[in-house]
Amino acid sequence: MAWFDPPYFCPASTELNFAHFTDAHLFAQPQEQYFGVRTAQHLQQTLAAMAAEAFDFVVFGGDLTQDHSPESYQLFAELVANSALQCPVFWVPGNHDELSQLNAMTEGQIRPEKRIEHACGQVLLINSKGDTPAGWVAENHLAELGDAIDTATSQQVFITHHHPLPIHGYLDKHILENGDALLQCIETRSRSATVLHGHTHHDYYHDYQGVEVFGTPATSVQFVKNAASWQQENLGPGYRRVRLVANKAPITEVKWLAN
Repeated sequence: MAWFDPPYFCPASTELNFAHFTDAHLFAQPQEQYFGVRTAQHLQQTLAAMAAEAFDFVVFGGDLTQDHSPESYQLFAELVANSALQCPVFWVPGNHDELSQLNAMTEGQIRPEKRIEHACGQVLLINSKGDTPAGWVAENHLAELGDAIDTATSQQVFITHHHPLPIHGYLDKHILENGDALLQCIETRSRSATVLHGHTHHDYYHDYQGVEVFGTPATSVQFVKNAASWQQENLGPGYRRVRLVANKAPITEVKWLAN
């Protein structure tokens, strides 16, 4: 379980509250735009909003960079450090990201762990980055995931970048290509499971044999739902709140921020 070890242990409390934010698409320079949106400004707005909610931690869901520059990763780290957000920041890689660059910016508040343990549940952060923009979870990574699932005694939340089920839109050409294998691994071995993903730049919900699958909006720009062509719309940044209470299903909702 090299990817999932060592775990991060959250302080004991009666509930766990965290946020999932994703698809920042930053550039080297903060004033640059992605489909007319200043992505650094949207990320600043998101960090400020999450800071006001006093989360136990937050998870960035991938696609940090748009121009693939080292400076874009540095900008992410600077925006986090200069924000009012005080809690740990975890991450999973997106198809735009390089693990070496993500690891290079990981220190202090930005944490490397991929398994987060709490009395109310376990959060597992999955690597879905493949060789193409589409996603793929490697066979050995699935085996590690299965071992990590077996360690849990309560509900689990899984976070990956790519969507494991079709959204009936343009981004399905870049779906998690072995999403069924991932969901079957989760469904057959987990007592109670919720899956969160990014990549689709909008909120979605699916049910896979009792496993709830939620898409989280981007902090950058959204992609029009159910559109066969690639269409964008600036609805403002969004992120997902998640609350875990012992012996209850996770409670989750999207928080939209005004443009």
